[in-house]
Amino acid sequence: MSSENEPGNTVIASKPALSEMQALKFAESLFNLKVSSVRPLPSYDDQNFHIQALVADKTEYSEYVMKIINGEDSKNTELIEAQTHVMMFLHKEGIPTPEPIFTKTGDIMSLEPIVYGSVTQKHIVRLLTYLPGIPIAKTVATPEILFEVGKTAAKIDEALSMKFQHPHIKSFDRGQFLWNLSNTPLLRNYMHAIKEERLRDAIEEVITQFETSVLPKLNSFRKCINHGDLNDHNILVQKTNSTSENAQDQYQISGVLDFSDMSLGYYVFEVAITIMYMMIESSDPLHVGGFVLAGFESILPLTTDERQSLFILVCCRFAQSLVMARYSVLLFPENEEYLMITAKTGWKHLLTLVDTGKEVMEKTWFETAKSYSSKRN
Repeated sequence: MSSENEPGNTVIASKPALSEMQALKFAESLFNLKVSSVRPLPSYDDQNFHIQALVADKTEYSEYVMKIINGEDSKNTELIEAQTHVMMFLHKEGIPTPEPIFTKTGDIMSLEPIVYGSVTQKHIVRLLTYLPGIPIAKTVATPEILFEVGKTAAKIDEALSMKFQHPHIKSFDRGQFLWNLSNTPLLRNYMHAIKEERLRDAIEEVITQFETSVLPKLNSFRKCINHGDLNDHNILVQKTNSTSENAQDQYQISGVLDFSDMSLGYYVFEVAITIMYMMIESSDPLHVGGFVLAGFESILPLTTDERQSLFILVCCRFAQSLVMARYSVLLFPENEEYLMITAKTGWKHLLTLVDTGKEVMEKTWFETAKSYSSKRN
């Protein structure tokens, strides 16, 4: 997910539409690869390809992801450059992130004109290393891996806040970037995509709670740079054990993907976003937050104000994802299956949270976090 600023069609503007042959030609001409196979990968507003190829001076095939950035975000080369350097920085910090493959001219990306009929659109093209593993969405997430997800989220934010430096770091202050939780009230501009009155009422309730209970506290939250999209398809895991027939599979994190939603935010935003996405495929969604929170707070304990805002912020991320999915389908019905991944269970989870209420959910999360942390110590 990405795309900046003003309400309207630019939210998912200028999604690339390259053929596999065009991707192959870019791999050869820009990165000097000898390509053996190209296949499309799912994407939100960019376009991704899996590429298997030989680098000119090597004899073994390697796997890559070619990322074609949407036309709107491609206008902000400073932001894309900073995002790419974040991946390089975090990789050195021990976080399993993709690394950019340099072009033949030694650049980390290339701005390429692409012709669509009578229109030419410029898109940033990047080639990244392909990471092993499967999305955590395709596993049964255990308390152990949920703890590690929360811990990894905190490590990312802490490292970026304490150590990351780049000439374009200010580009992460993205103003009215729709996916920043600070901008939750902007969802009202897209509510026309929600036809059911019960769902509209739930979204409006979440927005109002944000405005009355969270917005006044923003200045007390600790600022940081957020990854902003640690969803269950952007976190890859690998098995760590050869399980017996009756044992539960254990996993470790093998990849953290998609840095396109990075923005200046707050520590509590990151953990709220992560909790929300870890709930999506869980068989016990209401307790997920406690395990993620325990992992996050093992690195970065939340303040009282941050903890008191966590429930509403989780609801806000559900609202953002669900409203924008409906709106996006209106623009791109051919991409409905991918756009509506969260919505399959998301509306049910949001309505359950709203009906259960802040007090009960906070008690569940905080007691779960405390109990699980005690067991680990």
